[in-house]
Amino acid sequence: MLILFILVHLFSKNGSAVPVAISLDSRSSTDTCDDINNCRKLFDIVWGCLATIFTCTWVSVHPNVPPPNQSWLALFWRRLKMMLIGIIAPEIMVGFAARQFWGARNVVEGDTDSYTEYNFSRTHGYFFCMGGFISSAGYPIATREQLDDSNLGPEFLTVIRSVDAEDIKDKSKGDPLSKGVALAQGVWFTTQCLARVHQHLAVTELEVATLAFAVVNIFIWLLWWDKPLDVQRPIIVGSHESPDAQPVIPDQPPRWTRIADAIFGYDKGDNLPLSSTSVPLFWYPPLDTNLQLGTLVITTLAGSLFGAIHCTAWNTDFPTTTEMWIWRSCSLVIATIPVIILLFDLLGAIISDTIFGGTMLGITITTISFVLIMGSFPIYIFARLSLLSLPLAALRSLPPSAFVDVNWSTYIPHI
Repeated sequence: MLILFILVHLFSKNGSAVPVAISLDSRSSTDTCDDINNCRKLFDIVWGCLATIFTCTWVSVHPNVPPPNQSWLALFWRRLKMMLIGIIAPEIMVGFAARQFWGARNVVEGDTDSYTEYNFSRTHGYFFCMGGFISSAGYPIATREQLDDSNLGPEFLTVIRSVDAEDIKDKSKGDPLSKGVALAQGVWFTTQCLARVHQHLAVTELEVATLAFAVVNIFIWLLWWDKPLDVQRPIIVGSHESPDAQPVIPDQPPRWTRIADAIFGYDKGDNLPLSSTSVPLFWYPPLDTNLQLGTLVITTLAGSLFGAIHCTAWNTDFPTTTEMWIWRSCSLVIATIPVIILLFDLLGAIISDTIFGGTMLGITITTISFVLIMGSFPIYIFARLSLLSLPLAALRSLPPSAFVDVNWSTYIPHI
């Protein structure tokens, strides 16, 4: 958040607003690039941004355990889909990570009012939430109702507790080093952007968009730090059963239903793992109302932060005036619509819990809120797609100072 405040302060100033107290370097001008040793090419700009986006997004994505007997291509496509969603709508991934974080915490710590403490480690909690434990009948053990079942629950708990946390971590394809490298890449990219602003060098729209991805992905890394990465085979728990006890895979729900479940969460009555061989791609144990509301707040903050970082390029040089106003408008839309959706959602929830819930006034207000929320989604999608295409279009006409490299000797002498 401190980085965001610094960026807003620096980016909102024009190049001559505040003189730099330290002599930046001995070059005659920071607006041109005459020395090839102190310059960067268009390829360097694009490659640095794409590498940062790929590294941040690919490493931050932690899929649930997939269905059995998947080919390597199906597994790759499963993870690639999550990566693309993380690029198009990173706040959805933040919300998903937050829900799994709460789900794992509930299993680990419990709560005297609502939850039972199962004495799981945090690693066990994440593995449980991602469908890592399956019964001998072939269905995943991924809901609290299964653990609380009077017949099978005690057996499931005994076997799950007997699984060593290190054996679960051994299934992970990632480690703190790989996550740390990705985090370092994001921090280094952010440092470069701040240094360019301090030295009055142009920061391209693509770099601003990349910075937004890097900052938002920090939330995903922190929430999923203890979640095993890219696990492809579950751990079987429970006694052996006959082959005819294998579950029947149901028909897939409509695509829009799956999207809504991923964004807004599963209801407590959706005991999906009991009728499938794996949990859905965006599955997590259903949460109570307070935790769902807290997750919605985190998702809103992530979406607004993403838009606010784009707003820091308010005074950046754009190829045309039209592109400038499109960028400004879309940045404001991305920053404000999540807050509007949250407020209307809270309004509907508050009205439904009061005496106005069943009245004509309450129904009217709830209906209007629902229509406004649904109507804001197309606007939000258009703005997000515009902010994906505008940075690439702006590469055709960059200001001269965009190609001038940062003079690091200003901050670190003798390099």
